Amino acid sequence: MAGAFLCAPSAAASTSGLLDLTCTAPSSEATTYSPPLTPAPQDVTFSSTVQYGPCVSLSHPETESGSRSLRVLTPDRSCLTLLEAAVSHFTITWNTGQSSTISGSRTATVVGAALVVTITGNVTSGVFAGDSVVQTSTGPATDILACTLGLGSVSSVYSIVTLEITSL
Repeated sequence: MAGAFLCAPSAAASTSGLLDLTCTAPSSEATTYSPPLTPAPQDVTFSSTVQYGPCVSLSHPETESGSRSLRVLTPDRSCLTLLEAAVSHFTITWNTGQSSTISGSRTATVVGAALVVTITGNVTSGVFAGDSVVQTSTGPATDILACTLGLGSVSSVYSIVTLEITSL
Protein backbone atom coordinates (compact mmCIF):
# COMPACT_ATOMS: atom_id res chain seq x y z
CA MET A 1 0.00 0.00 0.00
CA ALA A 2 2.75 2.47 0.92
CA GLY A 3 4.59 1.56 -2.28
CA ALA A 4 1.52 2.40 -4.33
CA PHE A 5 1.28 5.76 -2.58
CA LEU A 6 4.94 6.55 -3.15
CA CYS A 7 4.93 5.63 -6.81
CA ALA A 8 1.66 7.27 -7.77
CA PRO A 9 2.14 10.42 -9.84
CA SER A 10 1.02 13.63 -8.22
CA ALA A 11 -1.68 15.76 -9.81
CA ALA A 12 0.84 18.56 -10.41
CA ALA A 13 3.61 16.43 -11.91
CA SER A 14 3.74 13.87 -14.64
CA THR A 15 6.63 11.89 -13.12
CA SER A 16 6.87 9.89 -9.92
CA GLY A 17 9.07 10.90 -7.03
CA LEU A 18 12.37 9.19 -6.33
CA LEU A 19 12.76 7.20 -3.12
CA ASP A 20 15.64 9.14 -1.54
CA LEU A 21 16.01 7.66 1.96
CA THR A 22 14.99 4.34 3.46
CA CYS A 23 15.44 3.26 7.08
CA THR A 24 14.60 -0.37 7.86
CA ALA A 25 14.76 -2.86 10.73
CA PRO A 26 16.18 -2.90 13.28
CA SER A 27 14.82 0.69 13.31
CA SER A 28 12.51 0.77 16.31
CA GLU A 29 10.21 2.81 18.54
CA ALA A 30 9.83 2.33 22.28
CA THR A 31 6.78 4.05 23.77
CA THR A 32 5.78 4.16 27.43
CA TYR A 33 2.68 5.50 29.17
CA SER A 34 2.74 6.70 32.78
CA PRO A 35 0.42 5.88 34.38
CA PRO A 36 -0.49 2.94 32.09
CA LEU A 37 -3.40 3.49 29.71
CA THR A 38 -6.73 2.05 30.81
CA PRO A 39 -10.20 2.21 29.23
CA ALA A 40 -10.95 5.30 31.37
CA PRO A 41 -9.52 8.63 30.13
CA GLN A 42 -6.80 10.16 32.30
CA ASP A 43 -3.82 12.49 32.02
CA VAL A 44 -0.86 10.40 30.85
CA THR A 45 2.80 11.15 30.25
CA PHE A 46 3.64 9.78 26.82
CA SER A 47 7.34 9.04 26.18
CA SER A 48 8.69 7.83 22.84
CA THR A 49 12.19 7.10 21.60
CA VAL A 50 12.76 6.20 17.95
CA GLN A 51 16.05 4.86 16.58
CA TYR A 52 16.38 4.91 12.79
CA GLY A 53 18.96 2.70 11.15
CA PRO A 54 20.29 1.33 9.03
CA CYS A 55 19.36 4.09 6.61
CA VAL A 56 20.37 4.47 2.96
CA SER A 57 20.08 7.76 1.06
CA LEU A 58 20.80 8.58 -2.58
CA SER A 59 21.24 12.34 -2.13
CA HIS A 60 22.90 12.21 1.32
CA PRO A 61 24.89 8.94 1.42
CA GLU A 62 26.53 10.00 4.68
CA THR A 63 23.10 9.73 6.40
CA GLU A 64 23.15 6.26 7.94
CA SER A 65 21.06 6.59 11.10
CA GLY A 66 18.97 8.99 13.15
CA SER A 67 16.91 9.36 16.29
CA ARG A 68 14.15 11.33 17.92
CA SER A 69 12.53 11.41 21.32
CA LEU A 70 9.48 12.99 22.86
CA ARG A 71 8.04 13.26 26.34
CA VAL A 72 4.73 15.06 26.77
CA LEU A 73 1.78 15.12 29.15
CA THR A 74 -1.40 14.33 27.22
CA PRO A 75 -4.84 14.90 28.74
CA ASP A 76 -7.75 12.48 28.51
CA ARG A 77 -5.83 9.52 27.07
CA SER A 78 -7.07 5.94 27.17
CA CYS A 79 -6.33 2.75 25.29
CA LEU A 80 -9.38 3.62 23.17
CA THR A 81 -7.77 6.89 21.99
CA LEU A 82 -4.66 5.09 20.68
CA LEU A 83 -6.52 4.34 17.46
CA GLU A 84 -7.66 7.92 16.80
CA ALA A 85 -6.20 9.85 13.87
CA ALA A 86 -3.98 12.76 14.87
CA VAL A 87 -1.60 15.42 13.58
CA SER A 88 2.07 14.54 14.03
CA HIS A 89 5.10 16.88 14.17
CA PHE A 90 8.61 15.72 15.01
CA THR A 91 12.28 16.30 14.27
CA ILE A 92 14.77 13.57 13.40
CA THR A 93 18.41 14.23 14.24
CA TRP A 94 20.66 12.37 11.81
CA ASN A 95 24.08 10.85 12.52
CA THR A 96 25.58 13.79 10.56
CA GLY A 97 24.27 16.32 13.10
CA GLN A 98 21.73 17.61 10.57
CA SER A 99 18.00 17.32 11.17
CA SER A 100 14.68 16.97 9.34
CA THR A 101 11.42 18.37 10.72
CA ILE A 102 8.36 16.41 9.63
CA SER A 103 4.67 17.32 9.72
CA GLY A 104 1.96 14.88 8.81
CA SER A 105 -1.06 12.88 9.79
CA ARG A 106 -1.05 9.79 11.98
CA THR A 107 -3.39 6.82 11.62
CA ALA A 108 -3.42 3.70 13.77
CA THR A 109 -5.16 0.40 13.15
CA VAL A 110 -5.13 -3.06 14.61
CA VAL A 111 -4.45 -5.67 11.92
CA GLY A 112 -4.77 -9.16 13.36
CA ALA A 113 -2.60 -9.03 16.48
CA ALA A 114 -0.50 -6.06 15.31
CA LEU A 115 -0.80 -2.34 15.97
CA VAL A 116 0.14 -0.51 12.75
CA VAL A 117 0.79 3.23 13.05
CA THR A 118 1.38 5.16 9.82
CA ILE A 119 2.52 8.76 9.54
CA THR A 120 2.27 10.39 6.12
CA GLY A 121 3.40 13.93 5.49
CA ASN A 122 6.27 16.11 4.37
CA VAL A 123 9.68 17.27 5.50
CA THR A 124 9.00 20.93 6.33
CA SER A 125 12.60 21.99 7.09
CA GLY A 126 16.15 20.71 7.23
CA VAL A 127 17.64 17.87 5.21
CA PHE A 128 15.16 16.50 2.64
CA ALA A 129 12.96 19.66 2.94
CA GLY A 130 10.00 19.48 0.56
CA ASP A 131 10.10 15.67 0.28
CA SER A 132 7.22 13.38 1.21
CA VAL A 133 7.44 10.98 4.16
CA VAL A 134 5.86 7.64 5.08
CA GLN A 135 6.75 6.11 8.43
CA THR A 136 5.22 2.82 9.53
CA SER A 137 5.55 1.38 13.04
CA THR A 138 4.35 -2.18 13.67
CA GLY A 139 4.10 -3.69 17.14
CA PRO A 140 2.04 -6.18 19.13
CA ALA A 141 -1.57 -5.20 19.86
CA THR A 142 -2.23 -7.82 22.55
CA ASP A 143 -2.25 -5.38 25.50
CA ILE A 144 -4.25 -2.81 23.51
CA LEU A 145 -6.93 -5.34 22.57
CA ALA A 146 -7.17 -6.59 26.17
CA CYS A 147 -7.39 -3.01 27.45
CA THR A 148 -10.19 -2.05 25.04
CA LEU A 149 -12.13 -5.02 26.42
CA GLY A 150 -11.53 -3.80 29.99
CA LEU A 151 -9.16 -6.69 30.73
CA GLY A 152 -5.90 -4.85 31.35
CA SER A 153 -3.81 -1.77 30.72
CA VAL A 154 -1.11 -0.59 28.31
CA SER A 155 2.16 0.51 29.89
CA SER A 156 4.37 0.30 26.77
CA VAL A 157 4.51 -0.61 23.10
CA TYR A 158 7.65 -1.65 21.22
CA SER A 159 7.48 -1.39 17.43
CA ILE A 160 9.64 -2.03 14.38
CA VAL A 161 9.87 1.09 12.18
CA THR A 162 10.35 1.71 8.48
CA LEU A 163 10.85 5.22 7.15
CA GLU A 164 10.75 6.28 3.50
CA ILE A 165 11.47 9.80 2.26
CA THR A 166 10.64 10.45 -1.38
CA SER A 167 11.71 13.50 -3.39
CA LEU A 168 8.91 15.17 -5.27
